[in-house]
Amino acid sequence: MIMLHKGNKDTIILGIESSCDDTSVSIAQNNRILSNIVSNQKVHKEYGGVIPELASREHQKNIIPTISLAIKKAKISMDDIDAIAFTRGPGLMGSLLVGSSFAKSLALSLNIPLIEVNHMEAHVIANFIDHIPEFPLICLTVSGGHTQIVKVESVKKINILGETLDDSAGETFDKCAKILGLNYPGGPEIEKKAKYGNPLAFTFTKPKVKNLNFSFSGLKTNFLQLIKKESTLNNTFIQDNIEDLCASIQSTIIEILLNKLNVAIIKYKPKNIAISGGVAANEKFRQSIKKLEEKYRLNVLIPKKEYATDNAAMIALSGYYKYKENALTNLEINVDPRYHINRYSE
Repeated sequence: MIMLHKGNKDTIILGIESSCDDTSVSIAQNNRILSNIVSNQKVHKEYGGVIPELASREHQKNIIPTISLAIKKAKISMDDIDAIAFTRGPGLMGSLLVGSSFAKSLALSLNIPLIEVNHMEAHVIANFIDHIPEFPLICLTVSGGHTQIVKVESVKKINILGETLDDSAGETFDKCAKILGLNYPGGPEIEKKAKYGNPLAFTFTKPKVKNLNFSFSGLKTNFLQLIKKESTLNNTFIQDNIEDLCASIQSTIIEILLNKLNVAIIKYKPKNIAISGGVAANEKFRQSIKKLEEKYRLNVLIPKKEYATDNAAMIALSGYYKYKENALTNLEINVDPRYHINRYSE
């Protein structure tokens, strides 16, 4: 096992994120981010969703130039790097393998430690960039593949309180956008149209799910049924109502998320709440979360938009905290597409 550098010098971590369709590399100096480069894959737009095989190939093409740019922007050299952090999972198997394989090779060639990171925990830790909040806190993580409420007692102790039983909120945005004929990724497209629509124009199903779990499959089905029914009566229904449809579905998804977060706040009485994940970049969602600050007299943490979507800054920062604890990884470790955070037990 490679041991940590001793002394009081700054710690430099290179983070690699490749869980889905974005190749990202970041350099962290302690809990500050020196660079965070994201290479987007536009190849998936024509398919209306991520094609795993194409994603893997794009990661292979993008990873070396992305690393080079991150190092250049951070104004460091390879010799300055103390450890390599990478996303172990969850995510797409092929995409994860590209990032992990490169991370292992780079760590081996530089003779420095390797650190595995859980992608969903890293989304939470994105809120810790430049500062450490007061614990405990409740974080609502809403991404393309996952929707979770977690209790964070420290940077080392993050446990799931509730999660989606089927589709995620981000996936629901994407699928509803596809039904409307909008481009992928659907969340940002719906948000653009929703700005000019009436959120009360259409009423959709709000699932009744016990505890702090979520369900979005019924909402997605309800949305599709409405579109089919109305389009049969009027073949320009979507075109005539696109802005109201987007505003209404966005409002419904946000309301479902907020309802569960309210329950968690009342039950656990946290000092802070936070949001993370790709949907946390949605401005309407961010505004709605901010209103809870005065309602419950607590602090609300909202990451910068560049740290809300998939990015390597959150991986590098997670790696920094693990490095401090000497929580290193051996080269034999495998990626885990279903890598879970622990369930909370009272």
